[in-house]
Amino acid sequence: MPVQLLKIIKGKSETPLPSHLQEEDLTHLQEGVDHTNKYIQGIVVLSYPLTKLGDGTDFLKVVLQDMNNLCARINSINVLIYGKMAKDCAKVIQHGDTFVVAGFKLSRSPAAREDGRHCCHLEVSEEAGSAIYIYTKPKKSAGSETASMSVAPKYVYTPLNHLKDGTIVNLYGVVKFFKPPYVSKGTDYCLVVTLVDPSNMKLTCTLFNGNPQSLPKIYKVGDIVRFHRIKIRGYNGQMQGVSSAGFASLTFDGTVGAALVPRTSSKVYTFMDEERKTIEELRVWAARNLSSGLAAKLSGVEPTLFFDLTCQLVGKAKVDGSSFLLKVWDGTKCRYPTWKVPVEARDLEGEIGRLYQLRDLTVDILVYDNHVQLAKSLKIGSFLRIYSIHTKQASADKEQVSRVEFHLHGGTCYGRGIGVLPESNPDVKELKEFLESVELEDSQNMESMSSVELDDTFNYVTDSEAHLQRCQLLSVTVLTDHQHLDNTELKTILNSTAPQQYRIRAKLKTYEPQKLYQSVKLHCSKCNSFQEVPDGDDFDLILQGSAVTAPNPELHNTSWYDSVTWTTQDQKQRKIAIHFVKHDELLQQPENTLLMIEGGTQKEVWKLAKRFKCVIPVKSTEDDLELLDLSAPFLLKGSIKYYGCKQCSTPKPVRSLSSIAVEQQPSWEPTEIAQVLGIELLQYVFLMKFTLDDGTGALDAYLFDYEKFFQIPASEILTNDFLQQKMQIAMDMLCPSGRKLGDLPWLECFIRSYNVRDAMKHQVCYQIFDTTVAEDI
Repeated sequence: MPVQLLKIIKGKSETPLPSHLQEEDLTHLQEGVDHTNKYIQGIVVLSYPLTKLGDGTDFLKVVLQDMNNLCARINSINVLIYGKMAKDCAKVIQHGDTFVVAGFKLSRSPAAREDGRHCCHLEVSEEAGSAIYIYTKPKKSAGSETASMSVAPKYVYTPLNHLKDGTIVNLYGVVKFFKPPYVSKGTDYCLVVTLVDPSNMKLTCTLFNGNPQSLPKIYKVGDIVRFHRIKIRGYNGQMQGVSSAGFASLTFDGTVGAALVPRTSSKVYTFMDEERKTIEELRVWAARNLSSGLAAKLSGVEPTLFFDLTCQLVGKAKVDGSSFLLKVWDGTKCRYPTWKVPVEARDLEGEIGRLYQLRDLTVDILVYDNHVQLAKSLKIGSFLRIYSIHTKQASADKEQVSRVEFHLHGGTCYGRGIGVLPESNPDVKELKEFLESVELEDSQNMESMSSVELDDTFNYVTDSEAHLQRCQLLSVTVLTDHQHLDNTELKTILNSTAPQQYRIRAKLKTYEPQKLYQSVKLHCSKCNSFQEVPDGDDFDLILQGSAVTAPNPELHNTSWYDSVTWTTQDQKQRKIAIHFVKHDELLQQPENTLLMIEGGTQKEVWKLAKRFKCVIPVKSTEDDLELLDLSAPFLLKGSIKYYGCKQCSTPKPVRSLSSIAVEQQPSWEPTEIAQVLGIELLQYVFLMKFTLDDGTGALDAYLFDYEKFFQIPASEILTNDFLQQKMQIAMDMLCPSGRKLGDLPWLECFIRSYNVRDAMKHQVCYQIFDTTVAEDI
């Protein structure tokens, strides 16, 4: 039987391996050497899902770690299993199993440089006479969160000063800075964390996952994390970490003496006794070398302070489309009068009696923009840690009382965000005990409270008052940063020297171009040039011209791509070649495959782009495939054409793409493809001129934006009718036609002034930045 399960009884195998087999050391594996009657033994540290190859053959990839050479530079190897053996293994294999492979074929691994494993991999199949033996132990009873493994692997942990580009490592680190999980530009959530350790080096890691609960559970600076299988990349002379296949994490409280309880979303993990010493040592080191962060109590806050607050949520309310109210308390009282945000009674959630009872201890925190969605989902009574709250001294009101405002501004700069803490968190337990000890006056019967008392407590406003306040105060745009800046009149700006940055409140008198599709341009960030987006006719002509050269058969079916050719049945009898890029010498599913096409029409290219990951039009030369003229798109992905700058690009041979194909998980992202091919990627941008007027003066400000202002990607709008309509609606709201200046809505935005000089004249120009259209306009 090619796959056998061997039981371990009292530390020994119940059935011994065949006597003719001898164990081979991983470090002695070499191509060209006879490994007959030899076997490789290791611990399963990673097992990929069972898949099917293009011909329908079952395929399974397993990573083994050599337990006899833990300190060796290379101590793991890929095992590629084919056919029935793959299917049988997938049913029984578990992380941590002892795995023995015999009768294997040794081949060079194309992914060795990327994954940091052995330069060769093992290929096994029933047809080749291979055999696999998997040692298992009797399973322990269920009920423990920690997995029981047949053999617990001893992981090697790399200090931060020993990290190398292109490797996948295990490491420990202390959190020096982090951004709570936030929605990235795609569909995933992103967590950014900077780690330090006693080597005095730091590592910034960017981790993605579709489920925010699967990201490391970091609550504060000083937490200690353990990362397994994190990928290291060099960038601008520094090492960076990114999540890779099999990435896993544990997080521990960094407080000296705290319980060693790991935080993780996984029910299966290993934690060895010797690791306790590592964590305790890091705790002591961190206590001596790291500051404790920005944590503060409400009783200790000062105006203009930025701080982190651990608190309980007792009320919440919608304010407008770009902001949301959270009413919180931490048991202490702010020393300054605080601002009560005006809300409609029907919008306030929370127990009214409790809110009234805590009226002198709660503060109103106004959260903005990207934090609103999470704020809406929070449950009353939950415990929160809100990061980088800004306290601001408001102007004196009609009663001549100056109040402190609390704001959580938009964006993720300085780690801004909201974290929900579990009740098991030590800080929550301490806070709950303190809150229970606070003496409160008895809650009044709500029926006995007058409407005046309610209005004074919660700053209720009527529907008409709320509408009037919003018309007077709110704008149809949202600021995404720098909210600490005060407004400046346009008259003052026009009389000031450049360069400077301003916050303004003005009205949009007119804009150019009026035909909005004309606002989309292609921009080169290197030479700062703009060009029009070419139309489809130009692309057709270039494809027709390249089809004159027939595909070169000598360039077909290389080590990194497979080729298919045919001749059309029309009068032209075009010769078409499609080259499918492989990964690990295997063809991938269409949605993960990059392909290159020779001799295709624009219609054929678009059809392929809809089905495959991305498409590159190419033509044959004597020695290699090469890109077409850069007047045509060098890459098509979905409905988007990607262009390169003719002036700044130095196209490389198409074979350069093979360096991406050998990566463990090729992303085939346009920016990475462009970099490898020597292309300076042109970015789709909106380029518009706004004429702004605030009553004191008027100026022209340019909008130069990729997707932030309209919350619409400039790259997608030319091929998407819905997005075009959305943009038109937004402009009709910002600048309604036929209205007088006094009837136009307010725009609150940031502009920067800059100098433009040539031989003849000097001019000051203005550009809008860090501003977006409000979601609820």
